[in-house]
Amino acid sequence: HADTLRLLRMRSFGVVITNPDSDVEEDLALLDEMRFIRPGVKCILLARRSTPNDVIAALRARVFACFTPPFDVAAIVSLAHSAASDSHWREDIHVLSARPGWVSVRVSCRIITAERLISFVNELSSQLPEETRREMMQAFREILLNAMEHGAAFNPEQVIEVTGVRTARSLVFYIRDPGAGFRPETLTHAAITNPIDDPVAHVAQRLEQGIRPGGFGLLLARGTIDELIYNEIGNEVLLIKYLDSPSTVNPA
Repeated sequence: HADTLRLLRMRSFGVVITNPDSDVEEDLALLDEMRFIRPGVKCILLARRSTPNDVIAALRARVFACFTPPFDVAAIVSLAHSAASDSHWREDIHVLSARPGWVSVRVSCRIITAERLISFVNELSSQLPEETRREMMQAFREILLNAMEHGAAFNPEQVIEVTGVRTARSLVFYIRDPGAGFRPETLTHAAITNPIDDPVAHVAQRLEQGIRPGGFGLLLARGTIDELIYNEIGNEVLLIKYLDSPSTVNPA
C-alpha cells in the first residue's frame, strides 16, 4: 500500500485497479487513503471474494466497478478503458437503500453506467447457482439497457430506478424508467411480436424505421427468467427468477 500511495503522490492516475488477491474491506480502506491524495481517483476493485455487505460497501464508496473470480477479463478491460475518459461518473449510481437481500439504486441513463451497475449486480448474485446467475444477468442486462434506450433515449440527465430483492426462493428485480411506456403488442420492431411463421419479421420493420440491428432483448429476457411483469403503461417491470431450492443466505 505504501508504494501505491507514494506513486499517487508523484503522479495522477485515471484509474486504479486493485490486487486480485486482496479483500474488499482492505481495498476500501486503501481507496480512502488514495482519495485523500487524489480525490477524483477511480477504482476498479478486484478481490478474492465478496459478500453482499462487501458489495454494498463498495457501492456506497463509489467504487467504479467490482469483480471477484472467475474474473471477466473482457469486462474489466472494457470498464478500465471507459473509466479513464469518464468525467461524469461520481453521481451516476446513487444508493437509495441497501441491505443484504434488498438493494435500491438510482442510475443515470448511460451505457457505461449500466455496465458498472451490472458488475455490482453480478457480485450480489454470486451465491446463486452459476446457470441461474447467468440467465438472470442476461435478462437483467437486456431489460436495463432497453429501459435506458427506449425509456430515456440514453439521456444522461434522466435516471432509472432499480431494486433487487433476494427471497428464500426467488430473485426479483424491479426497474422503472422515466418514459411514457409501451404496450408489448405494438412493438413490431421487436422479435417478441413476430408471427410464428415469420420469426424475423421485425428485422424488416427495423430497417424501415432506421433502427439499429437487434430487437431480441425482450424475447431473450422472457426465455431466461420465469416471469416478466409490466405495469399498466409499460415503464415499470418486474423480473422474477425462481430458485430450485431455498436460499441458505439470510436475505435480511
